[in-house]
Amino acid sequence: MNIEKLIDLAHESDASDVHIVYGLPIKFRVKGKLISASDHVLTHEDCEDIGHALAGEKFASIKHIGELDMARTLAGLRVRINLFRAQGHLSAALRLLSDKIPRLASLGLPPAVMDFPRLQRGIIVVTGETGSGKSTTLAALINEINHTRAENIITMEDPIEYIYTPAQSIISQREVGQDTESYSNALRAVLREDPDIILIGEMRDLDTISTALTAAETGHLVFATLHTQSAADSIDRMVDVFPEGLQRQIRMQLSTTLQAVLSQQLLPKRDGTGRTLACELMMVTPAIRNLIREGKTPQIASSLATSASAGSITMDNALLNLYRSRTIDAAVAQEAAHDYEYVRKNAF
Repeated sequence: MNIEKLIDLAHESDASDVHIVYGLPIKFRVKGKLISASDHVLTHEDCEDIGHALAGEKFASIKHIGELDMARTLAGLRVRINLFRAQGHLSAALRLLSDKIPRLASLGLPPAVMDFPRLQRGIIVVTGETGSGKSTTLAALINEINHTRAENIITMEDPIEYIYTPAQSIISQREVGQDTESYSNALRAVLREDPDIILIGEMRDLDTISTALTAAETGHLVFATLHTQSAADSIDRMVDVFPEGLQRQIRMQLSTTLQAVLSQQLLPKRDGTGRTLACELMMVTPAIRNLIREGKTPQIASSLATSASAGSITMDNALLNLYRSRTIDAAVAQEAAHDYEYVRKNAF
């Protein structure tokens, strides 16, 4: 199996992902749906050969840890690779990334996001499930800063997906597992590296979240991701990682450093031509800072609905806007809604 040819074929088919699973044909995800790339059913040996070709010298590590995350340039495209074993057979999930970092204005993000590259300090969190476009949004934000400001930007990623070309800024990209042992190790070191802007691929644990908040508190601009469904969920996720005795302090830090939470979903378009971005944006207003500080996260959703003047928008209203512009159909809007009844009542 020639990997370069496979990636070429996936790219020509407009696939976003390639799935390699024993006992099945190679599958492409095209416009959100899985299709077979051929009739050939993969054998155990096929999967091993593909794994070797993808992982190269790192292949041996799969025997010890069971899975491998990495990224490579194949057939001129940046490809994110996850290799894993399932019932003794090797499988692979490949994400085809754009060979160019998109312009921020082209992504269909809420208008207030266009101001993020001008911020000087604080923390911005981008959330959403896997495959919701978080990495692309962050890359576009970092690249906008790179072309408009002279800053020292340090990224910590697992793996590195987009490769930046320094313009006005210095950009150092560090890959977890290759350039540093862990996010928490990299973050402890980064504060000694004179950064202006820090990108954290994912806030996974107490150490990472704590150091990210400290960095934001000490005058840095921090971008980070979380796997959560909404702005309020993100607050709770960050706070709940900490022991109860520290949670009040963390709420205080969050209330002073958090600038915005952007939650994303990629949804199938009504006309079948691909997917579109739906976003919830919570701009952190004085009222929301008070709710964070007082631990009243259940009230954040209603406060979000009334802070449109600050640029905020709820996911449900974003879905209704996409439905009314005939970008998505009613069934997709309802399925993706936080409040099904609210969307159902207002969509018809």
